[in-house]
Amino acid sequence: MLVVQKFGGSSVASLSHMRRVVKRILETRKKHTVNGQPPQLVVIVSAMGDETDMLVDLAHRACRRPDPRELDMLLSTGEQKSIAILAMMLKARGLEARSLLGGQAGIYTDGEHTHARITRMEPYEYAQAVRRLKAEGVPPEKWPPKDRIRRELEQGRIVVVAGFQGVTDDEDREITTLGRGGSDLTAVALAAALEADFCEIYTDVEGVYTADPTLIPHARKLDYISFEEMLELASAGAQVMQARSIEFARNYGVRIHVRSSLTSTEGTWIVPEEEIVEKAVYRAVALSTDEAKLSILGVPDVPGIAARIFGRLAEAGIVVDMIIQSAARRGINDISFTVAKSDFERAKEILEELAQELSAERVDGDPHIAKVSIVGSGMRTRPGIAAQMFRALAQQNINIELISTSEIKISCVIREDEAEKAVRAIHDAFDLAHLGVVEETLKE
Repeated sequence: MLVVQKFGGSSVASLSHMRRVVKRILETRKKHTVNGQPPQLVVIVSAMGDETDMLVDLAHRACRRPDPRELDMLLSTGEQKSIAILAMMLKARGLEARSLLGGQAGIYTDGEHTHARITRMEPYEYAQAVRRLKAEGVPPEKWPPKDRIRRELEQGRIVVVAGFQGVTDDEDREITTLGRGGSDLTAVALAAALEADFCEIYTDVEGVYTADPTLIPHARKLDYISFEEMLELASAGAQVMQARSIEFARNYGVRIHVRSSLTSTEGTWIVPEEEIVEKAVYRAVALSTDEAKLSILGVPDVPGIAARIFGRLAEAGIVVDMIIQSAARRGINDISFTVAKSDFERAKEILEELAQELSAERVDGDPHIAKVSIVGSGMRTRPGIAAQMFRALAQQNINIELISTSEIKISCVIREDEAEKAVRAIHDAFDLAHLGVVEETLKE
């Protein structure tokens, strides 16, 4: 048996927290030992506590706009410290352990510093090569050398891998980071590449809830949620897991168990939608306060303008979320969209340059917004959900600035200072604390 476990920053925030992680690892080995054979364990670790935030703050105090390459070099040190300490603790308990950086684990990325994407993984390439050679009848002695993680596992070691990082897939092997929550992606990607039996994500909450339990104390923990629903929740601001990690899990069929590192309580399983017998109409409400709105007003209403605007933003590596274009008036229109707060200043500068090139009227920016969303796979076939959501906000006198929808999600941009009130209103309006309790069952 091969198990991948990921421990987030809150789970390794101090030495006492790390001792609990060691205890959890020991419990996992004991629970899954069969005929005296312990499971193979790959443990992904984040930086300790708020260390990443402190390093980012340090960089911004050193200079207004830290160079992305050097920022990655700095941020990667947080995970390096964590894996070394955890490996030391495991060895002190008599266990064989080996810490590896992302590059040593064979995780290669593109060169987009601070939000790199995985391009290839040595463990996955080995698995694919072996599968092909087996089909061709090639004997094992002629297979390629095993990747580093498999070699360490064969030596009976627990492999402790730095989350959140990799190296570029070129001769420079530059250190890169995978963006906020990138340790989730590291864990899911390695679980897929190593064909792990399961992937456990340990955090400071007991699973995925119908809303952030710090905002809604009566929010209900979900037993199961589909990849699609979790992906929408993550992209809408739910902090439990990174959106890209869920996309990866869906694409490679990695079943994920999100659970608390502080208790032994069963958490939330993230699984393919077809495994869930009954679909809850509404699953959860999510909030993102990491949003900023930009508008370019009075642009010519001619073909190619939107492509030019969003192409320029894409070239700068800026991800755009909600996009609204007004109806044309007198040959001009307005285009509004949202970006992450961290990209606000850079995106605004690009828009201002484009406004001059396009003879637009002006650029407006607002970093004080929030996005609130309702998600549920049953929304595909249920009418009236949008009206119910808008009514709940109207009853609290909350104005909606932008609206975006997908098959299973409705999102509204509102004022940031009304965000918590909006979450409570929607959660209560849809009675999420009680609905769907009997619907969350898996197919046998």
